[in-house]
Amino acid sequence: MPRVVLLHTGGTLMMRAAVAGDSSSPLSPPSPELYGRDLATQLPILHQAAEVETRIVMSVDSGDMQPGDWLTIARAVHQALREPVDGVVVVHGTDTMAYSASAVALLLGPVPKPVVFTGAQRPLAEVRTDARENLVDAVLLATLPVPEVMVAFASRALRGARATKRDAWAFDAFDTPNCAPLVSLGIGVDVAAHVRAPVEVAPFDDRLEPSVLAVRVFPGLDPRLLSGALRAGVRGLVLEAYGTGNLPHLFGSLIPVLREARLAQPAVPVVIVSQCLRGHVDLARYQGGAAAAAEGAISGGDMTVEAALAKLMIGLGRFGEGTGLREFFATSIIGERAV
Repeated sequence: MPRVVLLHTGGTLMMRAAVAGDSSSPLSPPSPELYGRDLATQLPILHQAAEVETRIVMSVDSGDMQPGDWLTIARAVHQALREPVDGVVVVHGTDTMAYSASAVALLLGPVPKPVVFTGAQRPLAEVRTDARENLVDAVLLATLPVPEVMVAFASRALRGARATKRDAWAFDAFDTPNCAPLVSLGIGVDVAAHVRAPVEVAPFDDRLEPSVLAVRVFPGLDPRLLSGALRAGVRGLVLEAYGTGNLPHLFGSLIPVLREARLAQPAVPVVIVSQCLRGHVDLARYQGGAAAAAEGAISGGDMTVEAALAKLMIGLGRFGEGTGLREFFATSIIGERAV
């Protein structure tokens, strides 16, 4: 029988009402001793798919996740991948799952086995819940020849470094707008042709610079606020620009801020992604984008803001602000960008 390691990090999936039987009571995480018992009680069929070993990594509301927690999760996954297992499942809260999946995927690089993030919009113990389907699907996916970090939600496996949460209330909460699902689970199991080949896991590199800021560009954004961030010590900026990467360059121009970032000691790299869910950045298309490129801005291509933030933190930690970072950003490490 396949062997799967299940790493619990927190989130709604395994929560219970603080007052048993009271659906209006605040939710609280389970104790470690109740975790395996709850799985066996609520999902006995899970053990028909695989031999599941549960490990409590942390019990953190995903809204409280920090870059240091990404490192803790990535280390736990890295350790499990070096063991005689078929795959790894990571139970995680939905609010920041796309950030964690992107970060863990980029920290690990190409992997030899499936690493499946999953969670739920409603707890496993409730009558109406998406937790049962998601958890069973995640364990099944962890036994398939799909050696990628992915997000399992609503009968689909999505590339982790392409995922974004699109809906706060629906069970179909996640999407990868610029990348087709890796696996679709219906009556059959449809594995896509663009699944990456397995690669032996590399030694774990925990270098990461967390002092990065993401800002959504909007009409009326005061450039002085970004200048203030530079003075406050930010080490990297991700700008969510309009359309194909256009920025204000006349009224309320952000170009002087990009020049300030380029001339800072050390320089502060600026990565530009699009506010649009689909499409990609082309800095040569409009004057604002071209002016940004002339000041050294880095195109994020078709990356999500979640992936761009994680990649900038990791790139700064490993390469600093120079040529190595630009090469790192221009390269698709684990399929996080196509352009």
